[in-house]
Amino acid sequence: MSERADVIIIGAGIIGAATAYFATLQGLSVTVVERGLPASGTTSRCEGNILVSDKELGPELELMRYSLDVWKGELAEFGHLWEFEAKGGIIVASRETSLASLDRVTTSQRSHGIVAEPLDIPALRELEPNVTDRALGAAFYPEDSQVQPILAASHLLRLARERGAQLVVNAPVTGLVREGDRVTGVRTPKGEFSAAHIVNTAGTWAPEIAALAGVNVPVNPRRGFVLVTEPLPPMVHHK
Repeated sequence: MSERADVIIIGAGIIGAATAYFATLQGLSVTVVERGLPASGTTSRCEGNILVSDKELGPELELMRYSLDVWKGELAEFGHLWEFEAKGGIIVASRETSLASLDRVTTSQRSHGIVAEPLDIPALRELEPNVTDRALGAAFYPEDSQVQPILAASHLLRLARERGAQLVVNAPVTGLVREGDRVTGVRTPKGEFSAAHIVNTAGTWAPEIAALAGVNVPVNPRRGFVLVTEPLPPMVHHK
C-alpha cells in the first residue's frame, strides 16, 4: 500500500482535476486515480458550456452561479490556458407561442437577478447576422460562457501536480478498503491507495464506485453529438 494521503480522488475528468487543484491549495496531500487517461471520459465529449440561460430556478441555478464565480474569480488568472470565453448566449424564438414563453421565462429570471436582455429583430441580427429569417425575437444572456474542457481538466490537473498531487493512470478502482464503517482506501490493478477521505468524481462511472460502498448514486449517461465541418468562416458568434 502506498503512503497515506489526505485525499484520494477517483476520476481525472474536469471535476476530479478541479477537486485535486483546490485540495492542494488547502495544503492537502492528494492522489488521483484514473481508470484510463485524464479527461478521457465525459470531459472529452462535451462542449465546455458554462450556461446561465438553460438553468431552471433553484439549486441548479445556484450551483451554476457559484461555478461561474469560480471561473471568473479564483481561476481567472488561468483563463487563457483553457480558452475561457464570456461570449454570451442567445435563445431565439421562431414562433409566436415560443416568443411569449420566452418572455415569461426571462421576466421570471430577471426577478431572480439573472441578466436576460430581450432582443428585437434588428438587435438580434446585429449580434448574429446569419440567424434564421424565421426568428421573431430572442433573449441575450451576457453571462453565458465556454471553456475548452480537455484543456481545462488537463491544466487543472497539471497545476495540482505542481503542488504535489500524485496521478495514477490506467488504474480502475476494483474495490474499497474499509476500517469499520469508513472507506479508507481503494484497490486498483496498480496497488492499494489509502487516504483520510475518498472523493468519487467518476462521472458516469460514479454509480459503480458508489455501489462498492453500498450506496446508490443515480447518475445516468446522456449521449450528445459534436459535428465537425470543413474549415469555414465564423458564422455563429454566441452560445
